[in-house]
Amino acid sequence: MTHVDKALTGAPAETVDFSRLTETPEFTHLLEVLEARRDEFETLRHVPRDVIDLMKKARIFRSATPKKFGGDAMAPHHFLKMVDKIGTVDGSAAWVSAFGSANTYTAALCEEAQAVMYADGPDQVFAGGLHPVQEATRVEGGWNVSGRWKFASGCMGADWIGVGIAGAPQGGEDTPTVMMAVAPAQEVDIIETWEVSGMQGTGSHDTTVKDKFYADMWICERGAPGVIDEPLYKYPAMAYQAQVHAACNLGLARAAIEYAKSVSGAAKINVGHARLCDRPYFLTGIAECEAKLRSIRAFFYEAAEEAWDSLMKGDPVPLDQVNMLRLSATTAALKGAEVVQQAYRIAGMGVISKKSPMQRHLRDAMVVTQHAAVTEMTMESAGRVLAGLDAPRGYP
Repeated sequence: MTHVDKALTGAPAETVDFSRLTETPEFTHLLEVLEARRDEFETLRHVPRDVIDLMKKARIFRSATPKKFGGDAMAPHHFLKMVDKIGTVDGSAAWVSAFGSANTYTAALCEEAQAVMYADGPDQVFAGGLHPVQEATRVEGGWNVSGRWKFASGCMGADWIGVGIAGAPQGGEDTPTVMMAVAPAQEVDIIETWEVSGMQGTGSHDTTVKDKFYADMWICERGAPGVIDEPLYKYPAMAYQAQVHAACNLGLARAAIEYAKSVSGAAKINVGHARLCDRPYFLTGIAECEAKLRSIRAFFYEAAEEAWDSLMKGDPVPLDQVNMLRLSATTAALKGAEVVQQAYRIAGMGVISKKSPMQRHLRDAMVVTQHAAVTEMTMESAGRVLAGLDAPRGYP
């Protein structure tokens, strides 16, 4: 029996060959379903729960669950390849699957809270829109919270939802610390506001609570190290969140290249016009796309593997490596979108059809570039660290 076979029969996490999770029957079936139903996701504006259940079976939502609670707590570079692969089929599904990493956030909750979270098993889906951060009132044993938050991606299929409340400023700063208050999804109201042009299937709606009590055990600092003594929870949580979003654009870039190649030999409407594959600009363009994507993927995964290697040696991830995690993630997001745009430009008139997959690839890829964790501001911050200057607050 192979490592993967043992994983499929429910063997302990340590027997799983994580490098081969994208080859399992469960993951292959998931990709087939995503391809067949991606139009449905756009219409619904979310990925439905039966598909979330397939993601659970493919081990996506136990990827960041502590081994102590039956999870995989896998190395980020293995999980990122799962998101990347899903992105080749559907951007929204990739974005939602990316939140399989989000349990690195909830790992900062006390062990008592985590034991409650995982009482029914390790495949728990966490979603959270933490902004705008809301004030909370201190009461005996916890906090009384009211407010409304934006961009709770994946909330329609979540088991747990987090919201953001203001903690005390740190380090002499005036800006409050972002604290996360977590509750079962059924205790948080969802306001369906997600009307967008790209990533339509992510269900990134608003959430709201009114006069809700959160006990102290259900509150932690956003991005704080996990309390569980396992390597994953020493990996920089904020950098990991940037990486999972960027991985979507690696998948979308691959999808755009493959689509452009697939139409390159088609007959042209106008008699005498050369096929795309006979045109020098197409041949040069598709080669440039391939080279660019392979280059950014190499940087992206190299940075992730180097950070993990440091943890495996028993060392913390040093500042220069965390900086590379952020820089490689932003590069993947921005340059990945450029690959999609270039493939779109060279793929002929057919891409203007609303039915063309390239339309969705383009719209989804541009949404990724707008996420705060991978915008061009990261480049300046990364440059400061490279130049030996002080990093801005909150970076990397």
